[in-house]
Amino acid sequence: MTEENRKQISHTKKSQAGDKSSPALLRFIRRRWLETWNGNPPGFILLTIGIVVAILMSIPLLYVIWRSISAGADSWMRLLGDRIPQLLWNTVSLTVAVTAFAIVIGVSLAWIVTRTDLPGRKWWQWMLALPLVIPPYVGAVTYIIVFGPSGFLARAWRESDMITMSFPINIYSFWGVFFVLTMFTYPYVFLIASASLRKMNRNFEEVARSQGMTTSQIFWKVNLPLLRPAIGAGAILISLYVLSDFGAIAMMRYVTFTAAIYFQRASFDIPSATVLSLVLIVITIIVLWIEAYTRRKNKFYQTSNTFREPQILSLGKWKPLAIIFVSSVFFMAVILPIAVLVYWTVIGAGMGAIDSSFFEFAWNSIQVSGLAALLCMVLAVPVIYLKSRHPSMISTGIDKLSYTGYALPGVIVALGLVFIFNNHVPLLYNTFYMIAIAFVVRFLPQAMQAGEASLSLVSPRMDEAARSLGYPAWKVMLKVTLPSILPGILAGGALVFVSSIKELPATLMLRPPGFDTLAVRVYYNASEAIYHQAAPGALLIVLVSIIPLHYLLKRY
Repeated sequence: MTEENRKQISHTKKSQAGDKSSPALLRFIRRRWLETWNGNPPGFILLTIGIVVAILMSIPLLYVIWRSISAGADSWMRLLGDRIPQLLWNTVSLTVAVTAFAIVIGVSLAWIVTRTDLPGRKWWQWMLALPLVIPPYVGAVTYIIVFGPSGFLARAWRESDMITMSFPINIYSFWGVFFVLTMFTYPYVFLIASASLRKMNRNFEEVARSQGMTTSQIFWKVNLPLLRPAIGAGAILISLYVLSDFGAIAMMRYVTFTAAIYFQRASFDIPSATVLSLVLIVITIIVLWIEAYTRRKNKFYQTSNTFREPQILSLGKWKPLAIIFVSSVFFMAVILPIAVLVYWTVIGAGMGAIDSSFFEFAWNSIQVSGLAALLCMVLAVPVIYLKSRHPSMISTGIDKLSYTGYALPGVIVALGLVFIFNNHVPLLYNTFYMIAIAFVVRFLPQAMQAGEASLSLVSPRMDEAARSLGYPAWKVMLKVTLPSILPGILAGGALVFVSSIKELPATLMLRPPGFDTLAVRVYYNASEAIYHQAAPGALLIVLVSIIPLHYLLKRY
Protein backbone atom coordinates (compact mmCIF):
# COMPACT_ATOMS: atom_id res chain seq x y z
CA MET A 1 0.00 0.00 0.00
CA THR A 2 1.45 3.28 -1.06
CA GLU A 3 1.75 6.34 1.18
CA GLU A 4 -0.86 8.11 -0.93
CA ASN A 5 -3.37 5.28 -0.43
CA ARG A 6 -2.81 5.29 3.31
CA LYS A 7 -3.49 9.06 3.44
CA GLN A 8 -6.67 8.61 1.39
CA ILE A 9 -7.93 5.81 3.69
CA SER A 10 -7.11 7.92 6.77
CA HIS A 11 -8.97 10.90 5.33
CA THR A 12 -11.98 8.69 4.53
CA LYS A 13 -12.09 7.36 8.10
CA LYS A 14 -11.92 10.88 9.53
CA SER A 15 -14.75 11.98 7.25
CA GLN A 16 -16.87 9.05 8.37
CA ALA A 17 -16.12 9.84 11.99
CA GLY A 18 -17.09 13.46 11.33
CA ASP A 19 -20.31 12.32 9.72
CA LYS A 20 -21.09 10.26 12.80
CA SER A 21 -20.22 13.07 15.24
CA SER A 22 -22.12 15.72 13.30
CA PRO A 23 -25.58 14.21 13.91
CA ALA A 24 -24.62 13.78 17.57
CA LEU A 25 -23.74 17.49 17.77
CA LEU A 26 -26.99 18.45 16.06
CA ARG A 27 -28.95 16.23 18.42
CA PHE A 28 -27.22 17.87 21.40
CA ILE A 29 -28.01 21.38 20.10
CA ARG A 30 -31.61 20.41 19.41
CA ARG A 31 -31.98 18.89 22.88
CA ARG A 32 -30.54 21.99 24.55
CA TRP A 33 -32.83 24.21 22.45
CA LEU A 34 -35.90 22.21 23.48
CA GLU A 35 -34.81 22.31 27.13
CA THR A 36 -34.40 26.08 26.93
CA TRP A 37 -38.03 26.42 25.81
CA ASN A 38 -39.35 23.65 28.08
CA GLY A 39 -40.13 21.51 25.04
CA ASN A 40 -42.22 24.22 23.35
CA PRO A 41 -40.00 26.41 21.13
CA PRO A 42 -41.58 29.25 19.12
CA GLY A 43 -41.47 29.56 15.37
CA PHE A 44 -38.63 31.37 13.60
CA ILE A 45 -40.76 34.36 12.55
CA LEU A 46 -42.21 34.91 16.04
CA LEU A 47 -38.82 34.69 17.73
CA THR A 48 -37.20 36.99 15.17
CA ILE A 49 -39.85 39.69 15.70
CA GLY A 50 -39.38 39.45 19.46
CA ILE A 51 -35.58 39.80 19.20
CA VAL A 52 -35.86 42.78 16.83
CA VAL A 53 -38.27 44.53 19.22
CA ALA A 54 -35.94 43.91 22.18
CA ILE A 55 -32.95 45.32 20.26
CA LEU A 56 -34.92 48.40 19.16
CA MET A 57 -36.08 49.10 22.72
CA SER A 58 -32.57 48.81 24.19
CA ILE A 59 -30.79 51.00 21.60
CA PRO A 60 -31.02 54.29 23.60
CA LEU A 61 -29.62 52.67 26.75
CA LEU A 62 -26.75 50.98 24.91
CA TYR A 63 -25.93 54.15 23.00
CA VAL A 64 -25.78 56.34 26.10
CA ILE A 65 -23.57 53.86 27.96
CA TRP A 66 -21.18 53.54 25.00
CA ARG A 67 -20.95 57.28 24.23
CA SER A 68 -20.56 58.31 27.87
CA ILE A 69 -17.72 55.84 28.39
CA SER A 70 -15.97 57.16 25.28
CA ALA A 71 -16.66 60.82 26.17
CA GLY A 72 -13.15 61.25 27.57
CA ALA A 73 -11.75 62.15 30.97
CA ASP A 74 -11.98 65.89 30.27
CA SER A 75 -15.78 65.83 29.90
CA TRP A 76 -16.17 63.70 33.03
CA MET A 77 -13.86 65.84 35.19
CA ARG A 78 -15.41 69.10 34.02
CA LEU A 79 -18.95 67.91 34.77
CA LEU A 80 -18.03 66.19 38.03
CA GLY A 81 -16.31 69.32 39.25
CA ASP A 82 -19.11 71.85 39.05
CA ARG A 83 -22.12 70.64 37.06
CA ILE A 84 -23.13 67.18 38.24
CA PRO A 85 -23.18 67.86 42.03
CA GLN A 86 -25.62 70.76 41.62
CA LEU A 87 -27.80 68.83 39.17
CA LEU A 88 -27.72 65.83 41.50
CA TRP A 89 -28.96 67.94 44.40
CA ASN A 90 -31.67 69.63 42.32
CA THR A 91 -32.93 66.34 40.88
CA VAL A 92 -32.79 64.16 43.98
CA SER A 93 -34.20 66.78 46.37
CA LEU A 94 -37.11 67.52 44.01
CA THR A 95 -37.83 63.80 43.48
CA VAL A 96 -37.79 63.01 47.20
CA ALA A 97 -39.92 66.03 48.16
CA VAL A 98 -42.56 65.50 45.46
CA THR A 99 -42.77 61.76 46.11
CA ALA A 100 -43.12 62.20 49.90
CA PHE A 101 -45.82 64.88 49.76
CA ALA A 102 -47.70 63.18 46.91
CA ILE A 103 -47.83 60.02 49.05
CA VAL A 104 -49.20 61.96 52.02
CA ILE A 105 -51.87 63.68 49.91
CA GLY A 106 -52.75 60.56 47.90
CA VAL A 107 -53.09 58.25 50.93
CA SER A 108 -55.05 60.87 52.90
CA LEU A 109 -57.50 61.43 50.07
CA ALA A 110 -57.83 57.69 49.42
CA TRP A 111 -58.64 57.04 53.09
CA ILE A 112 -61.19 59.86 53.33
CA VAL A 113 -62.95 58.99 50.06
CA THR A 114 -62.89 55.20 50.42
CA ARG A 115 -63.34 54.58 54.13
CA THR A 116 -65.45 57.45 55.48
CA ASP A 117 -68.95 58.84 54.98
CA LEU A 118 -67.71 61.85 53.01
CA PRO A 119 -70.64 63.40 51.10
CA GLY A 120 -70.49 62.45 47.41
CA ARG A 121 -67.68 59.97 47.95
CA LYS A 122 -68.44 58.12 44.69
CA TRP A 123 -68.07 61.35 42.72
CA TRP A 124 -64.89 62.30 44.56
CA GLN A 125 -63.35 58.96 43.52
CA TRP A 126 -63.62 60.10 39.90
CA MET A 127 -62.96 63.82 40.30
CA LEU A 128 -59.80 63.49 42.42
CA ALA A 129 -58.25 61.34 39.70
CA LEU A 130 -58.73 64.07 37.06
CA PRO A 131 -55.26 65.65 37.55
CA LEU A 132 -53.92 62.63 35.67
CA VAL A 133 -55.39 64.03 32.44
CA ILE A 134 -53.54 67.35 32.85
CA PRO A 135 -49.87 67.12 31.77
CA PRO A 136 -47.65 68.87 34.34
CA TYR A 137 -46.30 71.28 31.72
CA VAL A 138 -49.89 72.34 30.98
CA GLY A 139 -50.50 72.73 34.71
CA ALA A 140 -47.31 74.77 34.94
CA VAL A 141 -48.65 77.13 32.27
CA THR A 142 -51.86 77.73 34.22
CA TYR A 143 -50.05 78.36 37.52
CA ILE A 144 -47.67 80.78 35.81
CA ILE A 145 -50.68 82.64 34.42
CA VAL A 146 -52.15 82.93 37.93
CA PHE A 147 -49.14 83.15 40.25
CA GLY A 148 -46.37 84.37 37.92
CA PRO A 149 -44.76 87.84 38.06
CA SER A 150 -47.23 89.08 35.42
CA GLY A 151 -50.09 86.83 36.51
CA PHE A 152 -53.58 87.61 37.76
CA LEU A 153 -52.68 87.67 41.45
CA ALA A 154 -49.45 89.66 40.99
CA ARG A 155 -51.27 92.37 39.01
CA ALA A 156 -54.08 92.53 41.56
CA TRP A 157 -51.47 92.73 44.33
CA ARG A 158 -49.62 95.62 42.69
CA GLU A 159 -52.84 97.51 41.89
CA SER A 160 -54.06 97.31 45.48
CA ASP A 161 -53.56 100.60 47.37
CA MET A 162 -53.68 98.81 50.74
CA ILE A 163 -50.63 96.60 50.11
CA THR A 164 -47.11 98.05 50.14
CA MET A 165 -44.94 94.90 50.24
CA SER A 166 -43.87 93.07 47.07
CA PHE A 167 -45.71 90.02 45.80
CA PRO A 168 -44.59 87.15 48.07
CA ILE A 169 -44.98 84.17 45.66
CA ASN A 170 -42.07 83.21 43.40
CA ILE A 171 -43.39 80.56 41.04
CA TYR A 172 -40.00 80.25 39.34
CA SER A 173 -38.36 78.40 42.21
CA PHE A 174 -37.92 74.97 43.77
CA TRP A 175 -41.18 75.38 45.67
CA GLY A 176 -43.06 76.34 42.52
CA VAL A 177 -41.89 73.23 40.66
CA PHE A 178 -42.49 71.12 43.77
CA PHE A 179 -46.08 72.36 44.06
CA VAL A 180 -46.91 71.82 40.38
CA LEU A 181 -45.50 68.28 40.20
CA THR A 182 -47.12 67.28 43.50
CA MET A 183 -50.55 68.45 42.38
CA PHE A 184 -50.41 66.43 39.16
CA THR A 185 -48.75 63.23 40.41
CA TYR A 186 -50.61 62.46 43.66
CA PRO A 187 -53.35 60.53 41.73
CA TYR A 188 -50.85 57.70 41.12
CA VAL A 189 -50.89 56.97 44.85
CA PHE A 190 -54.55 57.93 45.26
CA LEU A 191 -55.83 55.41 42.69
CA ILE A 192 -53.66 52.46 43.78
CA ALA A 193 -54.21 53.11 47.51
CA SER A 194 -57.97 53.43 46.96
CA ALA A 195 -58.04 50.04 45.25
CA SER A 196 -56.10 48.47 48.14
CA LEU A 197 -58.31 50.05 50.79
CA ARG A 198 -61.43 48.67 49.13
CA LYS A 199 -59.94 45.17 49.15
CA MET A 200 -58.86 45.14 52.81
CA ASN A 201 -60.51 42.51 54.97
CA ARG A 202 -62.69 44.00 57.67
CA ASN A 203 -61.80 41.14 60.04
CA PHE A 204 -58.33 42.53 60.73
CA GLU A 205 -59.72 45.86 61.90
CA GLU A 206 -62.35 44.24 64.08
CA VAL A 207 -59.74 42.11 65.83
CA ALA A 208 -57.64 45.22 66.45
CA ARG A 209 -60.67 47.13 67.72
CA SER A 210 -61.51 44.26 70.08
CA GLN A 211 -58.03 44.75 71.58
CA GLY A 212 -58.92 48.33 72.49
CA MET A 213 -57.23 50.14 69.59
CA THR A 214 -58.59 53.48 68.43
CA THR A 215 -59.27 54.33 64.78
CA SER A 216 -55.94 56.16 64.45
CA GLN A 217 -54.03 53.26 66.00
CA ILE A 218 -55.74 50.81 63.62
CA PHE A 219 -54.71 52.98 60.70
CA TRP A 220 -51.03 53.09 61.70
CA LYS A 221 -50.69 49.49 62.89
CA VAL A 222 -53.10 47.59 60.62
CA ASN A 223 -54.08 49.57 57.51
CA LEU A 224 -50.77 51.27 56.76
CA PRO A 225 -48.70 48.04 56.74
CA LEU A 226 -51.22 46.52 54.32
CA LEU A 227 -50.97 49.68 52.18
CA ARG A 228 -47.19 49.58 51.86
CA PRO A 229 -47.15 47.65 48.55
CA ALA A 230 -49.66 50.10 47.04
CA ILE A 231 -47.70 53.08 48.37
CA GLY A 232 -44.50 51.63 46.95
CA ALA A 233 -46.08 51.13 43.53
CA GLY A 234 -47.36 54.71 43.49
CA ALA A 235 -44.06 56.07 44.79
CA ILE A 236 -42.05 54.41 42.03
CA LEU A 237 -44.39 55.85 39.36
CA ILE A 238 -44.08 59.34 40.86
CA SER A 239 -40.30 59.13 41.27
CA LEU A 240 -39.76 57.98 37.70
CA TYR A 241 -42.07 60.70 36.41
CA VAL A 242 -40.25 63.46 38.30
CA LEU A 243 -36.87 62.14 37.16
CA SER A 244 -38.01 62.17 33.53
CA ASP A 245 -40.10 65.36 33.48
CA PHE A 246 -38.88 68.15 31.24
CA GLY A 247 -41.85 70.35 30.35
CA ALA A 248 -42.92 71.66 33.76
CA ILE A 249 -39.30 71.99 34.92
CA ALA A 250 -38.26 73.94 31.82
CA MET A 251 -41.39 76.12 32.00
CA MET A 252 -40.57 77.08 35.58
CA ARG A 253 -36.87 77.68 34.90
CA TYR A 254 -35.62 74.99 37.22
CA VAL A 255 -32.72 72.86 36.02
CA THR A 256 -32.55 69.10 36.64
CA PHE A 257 -30.76 66.39 34.65
CA THR A 258 -33.44 66.20 31.97
CA ALA A 259 -33.35 69.94 31.28
CA ALA A 260 -29.54 69.97 31.32
CA ILE A 261 -29.38 67.04 28.87
CA TYR A 262 -31.79 68.79 26.52
CA PHE A 263 -29.86 72.07 26.55
CA GLN A 264 -26.51 70.30 26.11
CA ARG A 265 -27.96 68.49 23.09
CA ALA A 266 -29.35 71.78 21.74
CA SER A 267 -25.83 73.27 21.93
CA PHE A 268 -24.43 70.16 20.16
CA ASP A 269 -22.31 69.12 23.16
CA ILE A 270 -23.12 65.42 22.72
CA PRO A 271 -20.37 64.02 25.02
CA SER A 272 -21.60 66.11 27.97
CA ALA A 273 -25.21 65.18 27.23
CA THR A 274 -24.37 61.46 27.26
CA VAL A 275 -22.40 61.76 30.51
CA LEU A 276 -25.35 63.48 32.20
CA SER A 277 -27.68 60.85 30.71
CA LEU A 278 -25.62 58.03 32.21
CA VAL A 279 -25.77 59.63 35.65
CA LEU A 280 -29.56 59.95 35.32
CA ILE A 281 -29.82 56.29 34.25
CA VAL A 282 -27.84 55.29 37.35
CA ILE A 283 -30.23 57.31 39.55
CA THR A 284 -33.19 55.60 37.86
CA ILE A 285 -31.68 52.16 38.45
CA ILE A 286 -31.09 53.02 42.12
CA VAL A 287 -34.71 54.10 42.52
CA LEU A 288 -35.94 50.87 40.91
CA TRP A 289 -33.61 48.80 43.12
CA ILE A 290 -34.80 50.54 46.30
CA GLU A 291 -38.43 49.88 45.38
CA ALA A 292 -37.74 46.21 44.60
CA TYR A 293 -35.73 45.76 47.81
CA THR A 294 -38.36 47.33 50.07
CA ARG A 295 -41.13 45.35 48.37
CA ARG A 296 -39.24 42.12 48.98
CA LYS A 297 -38.87 42.97 52.66
CA ASN A 298 -42.53 43.89 53.10
CA LYS A 299 -45.04 41.27 51.98
CA PHE A 300 -48.53 41.03 53.38
CA TYR A 301 -51.24 38.54 52.46
CA GLN A 302 -54.96 38.26 53.06
CA THR A 303 -57.12 35.19 52.83
CA SER A 304 -60.17 35.58 50.63
CA ASN A 305 -62.35 32.83 52.05
CA THR A 306 -63.43 34.99 55.01
CA PHE A 307 -63.34 38.35 53.22
CA ARG A 308 -65.72 41.06 54.46
CA GLU A 309 -65.94 44.53 52.95
CA PRO A 310 -64.38 47.29 55.07
CA GLN A 311 -66.60 49.34 57.34
CA ILE A 312 -67.47 52.92 56.38
CA LEU A 313 -66.47 55.16 59.29
CA SER A 314 -68.33 58.26 60.42
CA LEU A 315 -66.35 61.52 60.21
CA GLY A 316 -68.45 63.19 62.88
CA LYS A 317 -67.03 66.56 63.89
CA TRP A 318 -64.18 66.13 61.37
CA LYS A 319 -66.53 66.19 58.37
CA PRO A 320 -66.22 69.96 57.63
CA LEU A 321 -62.42 69.75 57.82
CA ALA A 322 -62.37 66.71 55.51
CA ILE A 323 -64.62 68.49 53.00
CA ILE A 324 -62.35 71.56 53.06
CA PHE A 325 -59.23 69.44 52.53
CA VAL A 326 -60.69 67.42 49.65
CA SER A 327 -62.24 70.49 48.00
CA SER A 328 -59.01 72.50 48.29
CA VAL A 329 -56.93 69.84 46.57
CA PHE A 330 -59.56 69.45 43.85
CA PHE A 331 -59.74 73.22 43.31
CA MET A 332 -55.98 73.67 43.01
CA ALA A 333 -55.35 70.57 40.89
CA VAL A 334 -58.42 70.60 38.60
CA ILE A 335 -60.78 73.58 38.80
CA LEU A 336 -58.13 76.33 38.68
CA PRO A 337 -56.07 74.90 35.76
CA ILE A 338 -59.10 74.02 33.63
CA ALA A 339 -60.81 77.36 34.36
CA VAL A 340 -57.67 79.23 33.28
CA LEU A 341 -57.42 77.17 30.10
CA VAL A 342 -61.08 77.73 29.24
CA TYR A 343 -60.74 81.48 29.92
CA TRP A 344 -57.74 81.87 27.63
CA THR A 345 -59.21 79.52 25.01
CA VAL A 346 -62.27 81.77 24.74
CA ILE A 347 -59.98 84.80 24.35
CA GLY A 348 -57.85 82.92 21.82
CA ALA A 349 -60.91 81.89 19.82
CA GLY A 350 -61.99 85.53 19.69
CA MET A 351 -58.53 86.57 18.48
CA GLY A 352 -58.40 83.90 15.78
CA ALA A 353 -55.99 81.50 17.50
CA ILE A 354 -58.02 78.47 16.40
CA ASP A 355 -57.03 78.81 12.76
CA SER A 356 -55.59 76.57 10.06
CA SER A 357 -52.24 76.40 11.90
CA PHE A 358 -53.96 75.11 15.02
CA PHE A 359 -55.65 72.34 13.07
CA GLU A 360 -52.34 71.55 11.37
CA PHE A 361 -50.67 71.12 14.77
CA ALA A 362 -53.59 68.95 15.90
CA TRP A 363 -53.34 66.81 12.77
CA ASN A 364 -49.58 66.40 13.25
CA SER A 365 -50.21 65.23 16.82
CA ILE A 366 -52.90 62.77 15.72
CA GLN A 367 -50.77 61.53 12.82
CA VAL A 368 -47.61 60.74 14.79
CA SER A 369 -49.44 59.52 17.91
CA GLY A 370 -51.75 57.32 15.84
CA LEU A 371 -48.78 55.76 14.02
CA ALA A 372 -47.04 55.11 17.36
CA ALA A 373 -50.19 53.52 18.80
CA LEU A 374 -50.57 51.29 15.73
CA LEU A 375 -46.93 50.17 15.89
CA CYS A 376 -47.18 49.47 19.62
CA MET A 377 -50.28 47.33 19.15
CA VAL A 378 -48.58 45.35 16.37
CA LEU A 379 -45.29 44.86 18.22
CA ALA A 380 -46.80 44.14 21.64
CA VAL A 381 -48.62 40.99 20.49
CA PRO A 382 -45.58 38.83 19.59
CA VAL A 383 -43.67 39.90 22.72
CA ILE A 384 -46.44 39.08 25.17
CA TYR A 385 -47.30 35.91 23.24
CA LEU A 386 -43.68 34.74 23.53
CA LYS A 387 -43.61 35.44 27.25
CA SER A 388 -46.96 33.76 27.97
CA ARG A 389 -46.97 30.76 25.60
CA HIS A 390 -43.23 30.09 25.27
CA PRO A 391 -41.71 30.85 28.70
CA SER A 392 -37.91 30.66 28.83
CA MET A 393 -34.86 32.73 29.69
CA ILE A 394 -34.91 34.10 26.13
CA SER A 395 -38.55 35.23 26.17
CA THR A 396 -38.07 36.67 29.67
CA GLY A 397 -35.03 38.61 28.47
CA ILE A 398 -36.96 39.95 25.47
CA ASP A 399 -39.76 41.05 27.80
CA LYS A 400 -37.37 42.82 30.20
CA LEU A 401 -35.53 44.61 27.40
CA SER A 402 -38.86 45.76 25.98
CA TYR A 403 -39.41 47.75 29.19
CA THR A 404 -36.07 49.57 28.91
CA GLY A 405 -37.38 52.69 27.18
CA TYR A 406 -40.26 53.06 29.65
CA ALA A 407 -37.81 53.70 32.50
CA LEU A 408 -35.78 56.22 30.48
CA PRO A 409 -36.63 59.93 30.12
CA GLY A 410 -37.71 61.09 26.69
CA VAL A 411 -34.53 63.16 26.24
CA ILE A 412 -32.34 60.05 26.59
CA VAL A 413 -34.49 58.04 24.18
CA ALA A 414 -34.30 60.89 21.66
CA LEU A 415 -30.54 61.20 22.13
CA GLY A 416 -30.00 57.54 21.26
CA LEU A 417 -32.28 57.63 18.24
CA VAL A 418 -30.63 60.78 16.84
CA PHE A 419 -27.27 59.00 16.74
CA ILE A 420 -28.64 55.78 15.24
CA PHE A 421 -30.73 57.39 12.51
CA ASN A 422 -28.20 60.10 11.65
CA ASN A 423 -25.38 57.60 11.18
CA HIS A 424 -27.08 54.40 10.06
CA VAL A 425 -30.60 55.14 8.77
CA PRO A 426 -30.31 58.60 7.16
CA LEU A 427 -33.39 57.97 5.02
CA LEU A 428 -35.63 58.39 8.10
CA TYR A 429 -33.58 61.13 9.76
CA ASN A 430 -35.44 64.43 10.12
CA THR A 431 -38.82 62.82 9.44
CA PHE A 432 -41.80 62.44 11.72
CA TYR A 433 -41.24 58.68 11.65
CA MET A 434 -38.40 59.22 14.11
CA ILE A 435 -40.84 60.75 16.58
CA ALA A 436 -43.21 57.80 16.20
CA ILE A 437 -40.36 55.33 16.82
CA ALA A 438 -39.34 57.27 19.93
CA PHE A 439 -42.92 57.01 21.18
CA VAL A 440 -42.83 53.26 20.54
CA VAL A 441 -39.64 52.93 22.61
CA ARG A 442 -41.17 55.02 25.39
CA PHE A 443 -44.68 53.61 25.55
CA LEU A 444 -44.67 50.06 24.15
CA PRO A 445 -44.92 48.66 27.73
CA GLN A 446 -48.33 50.32 28.11
CA ALA A 447 -49.67 48.30 25.19
CA MET A 448 -47.90 45.20 26.52
CA GLN A 449 -49.45 45.53 29.99
CA ALA A 450 -52.97 45.93 28.61
CA GLY A 451 -52.52 43.04 26.18
CA GLU A 452 -50.93 40.80 28.79
CA ALA A 453 -53.89 41.30 31.12
CA SER A 454 -56.24 40.10 28.35
CA LEU A 455 -53.98 37.21 27.32
CA SER A 456 -53.91 35.89 30.88
CA LEU A 457 -57.65 35.20 30.54
CA VAL A 458 -57.25 33.08 27.38
CA SER A 459 -56.62 29.39 28.02
CA PRO A 460 -53.40 27.96 26.45
CA ARG A 461 -55.43 24.89 25.45
CA MET A 462 -56.92 26.88 22.57
CA ASP A 463 -53.41 27.40 21.21
CA GLU A 464 -52.50 23.75 21.76
CA ALA A 465 -55.57 22.63 19.84
CA ALA A 466 -54.65 24.87 16.91
CA ARG A 467 -51.02 23.68 16.97
CA SER A 468 -52.19 20.05 16.92
CA LEU A 469 -53.89 20.81 13.59
CA GLY A 470 -50.53 21.80 12.11
CA TYR A 471 -50.73 25.60 12.46
CA PRO A 472 -47.34 27.33 13.07
CA ALA A 473 -46.98 29.55 16.17
CA TRP A 474 -47.34 32.84 14.29
CA LYS A 475 -50.54 31.68 12.58
CA VAL A 476 -52.00 30.50 15.91
CA MET A 477 -51.24 33.91 17.36
CA LEU A 478 -52.98 35.76 14.51
CA LYS A 479 -55.95 33.44 13.90
CA VAL A 480 -56.76 32.20 17.42
CA THR A 481 -55.22 34.39 20.13
CA LEU A 482 -55.41 37.88 18.63
CA PRO A 483 -59.23 37.99 18.21
CA SER A 484 -59.62 37.01 21.88
CA ILE A 485 -57.27 39.68 23.26
CA LEU A 486 -58.16 42.45 20.78
CA PRO A 487 -60.09 44.58 23.35
CA GLY A 488 -57.03 44.67 25.62
CA ILE A 489 -54.72 45.49 22.72
CA LEU A 490 -57.00 48.35 21.64
CA ALA A 491 -57.11 49.68 25.20
CA GLY A 492 -53.31 49.62 25.26
CA GLY A 493 -53.25 51.45 21.94
CA ALA A 494 -55.51 54.14 23.39
CA LEU A 495 -53.10 54.57 26.31
CA VAL A 496 -50.14 54.88 23.94
CA PHE A 497 -52.03 57.40 21.79
CA VAL A 498 -52.77 59.84 24.58
CA SER A 499 -49.35 59.40 26.19
CA SER A 500 -47.77 60.22 22.83
CA ILE A 501 -49.89 63.34 22.37
CA LYS A 502 -48.61 64.63 25.73
CA GLU A 503 -44.94 63.69 25.21
CA LEU A 504 -42.80 66.85 24.92
CA PRO A 505 -38.98 66.38 25.15
CA ALA A 506 -38.67 63.59 22.55
CA THR A 507 -40.86 65.58 20.15
CA LEU A 508 -38.81 68.74 20.67
CA MET A 509 -35.53 66.94 19.95
CA LEU A 510 -36.65 64.77 17.01
CA ARG A 511 -39.20 66.84 15.08
CA PRO A 512 -38.21 67.77 11.51
CA PRO A 513 -38.15 71.46 10.53
CA GLY A 514 -41.67 72.87 10.28
CA PHE A 515 -43.31 69.88 12.00
CA ASP A 516 -44.94 71.15 15.20
CA THR A 517 -47.37 69.27 17.41
CA LEU A 518 -49.81 70.60 19.99
CA ALA A 519 -47.37 69.84 22.82
CA VAL A 520 -44.55 71.73 21.08
CA ARG A 521 -46.71 74.77 20.33
CA VAL A 522 -48.06 74.87 23.88
CA TYR A 523 -44.48 74.84 25.17
CA TYR A 524 -43.21 77.58 22.85
CA ASN A 525 -46.27 79.84 23.12
CA ALA A 526 -46.36 79.56 26.90
CA SER A 527 -42.61 80.23 27.14
CA GLU A 528 -43.18 83.45 25.22
CA ALA A 529 -46.27 84.30 27.35
CA ILE A 530 -48.63 84.06 24.33
CA TYR A 531 -51.27 82.40 26.46
CA HIS A 532 -54.24 82.87 24.13
CA GLN A 533 -52.45 80.70 21.56
CA ALA A 534 -51.15 78.14 24.07
CA ALA A 535 -54.48 77.55 25.84
CA PRO A 536 -56.55 75.95 23.01
CA GLY A 537 -53.93 73.28 22.34
CA ALA A 538 -53.46 72.62 26.05
CA LEU A 539 -57.20 72.26 26.58
CA LEU A 540 -57.48 69.84 23.65
CA ILE A 541 -54.67 67.69 25.11
CA VAL A 542 -56.53 67.58 28.44
CA LEU A 543 -59.81 66.55 26.79
CA VAL A 544 -58.17 63.78 24.77
CA SER A 545 -56.35 62.50 27.86
CA ILE A 546 -59.65 61.59 29.53
CA ILE A 547 -59.56 58.31 27.53
CA PRO A 548 -56.81 56.64 29.60
CA LEU A 549 -58.33 57.91 32.83
CA HIS A 550 -61.57 56.11 31.97
CA TYR A 551 -59.56 52.94 31.32
CA LEU A 552 -57.65 53.27 34.61
CA LEU A 553 -60.77 53.82 36.69
CA LYS A 554 -62.43 50.77 35.14
CA ARG A 555 -59.32 48.77 35.95
CA TYR A 556 -58.95 49.93 39.53
